[in-house]
Amino acid sequence: MRVGIVAPQGWKGEYDGWDSTRAWERTLWVASQAESLGFESLWLFDHFTTIPEPTDEITFESFTSLAALGAITARIRLGHVVICAGFRNPALTAKMISTMDVQTGGRMELGIGAGWKRDEWVAYGYSFPDTRRRLANLGDQLEVITRMLSAGRATYRGEYASIVGAINVPKPIQQPRVPIMVGGNGPEVTWRLAARHADELNLDGMNPERVAAMLPIIASRCEEIGRDPASLRVSVHLWSEQLAEPGAARVDLLARYREVGLSRVIGMVAASSVSDDALEAFAEDCLVAGAELA
Repeated sequence: MRVGIVAPQGWKGEYDGWDSTRAWERTLWVASQAESLGFESLWLFDHFTTIPEPTDEITFESFTSLAALGAITARIRLGHVVICAGFRNPALTAKMISTMDVQTGGRMELGIGAGWKRDEWVAYGYSFPDTRRRLANLGDQLEVITRMLSAGRATYRGEYASIVGAINVPKPIQQPRVPIMVGGNGPEVTWRLAARHADELNLDGMNPERVAAMLPIIASRCEEIGRDPASLRVSVHLWSEQLAEPGAARVDLLARYREVGLSRVIGMVAASSVSDDALEAFAEDCLVAGAELA
């Protein structure tokens, strides 16, 4: 089981009251430390304003921030956990990820979900469609993105997204494409979309016992379309609260995820925004739990 780190960017209030220059320097420092400690991947949230309530505090934008983090790292993989499909034209998303894959020497991952944080949608002028329409939009976006990442020009006509002979050059360095990770806990729609389009399904905050119970259902979503379930990796995004306390409890949690057979866990160690030792302690717990570090 590999381990990914969510870098601080302000969304969870970790930069409240900070000067923006100092906060960005801290984000860069944590990214560099995560790479030096051997963590497999580095992630950012795709949000515009803080949680649980939007405040006039720092939240660094995800695509521009990941591009900058790619420039100051050399090995660690990079991605979003996960982008909100409703925020961007999917052809543009594919174009940006392809360019970033070239810029980073083939280290990008494309994490994507339907989106949920209503206040951001409304404040930024996106309205807020109901769940059915947000999921339908995610399906159309995945159709567009997979075509854009493939060879040649891309065409697709959907209810929520369409392209006609769209050119995406440069193509990603990674072949056959940048890995796609669909995020969400919905067994009826989201998991079927992951089975059809994704390389990885990322579950949000689900505990190890629940993951174990859901794995047969995830496998069945692949079997419905004749896909080998082993070809769809399963990972979990851990909430920062789940990783807050170093030591035996955190080691036990990580070990239980490893025993379930997850491909990776992704989480934010909140203390990394203020402590130089927090990620190092987390790396030690990961190794004790049997996780892989480079």
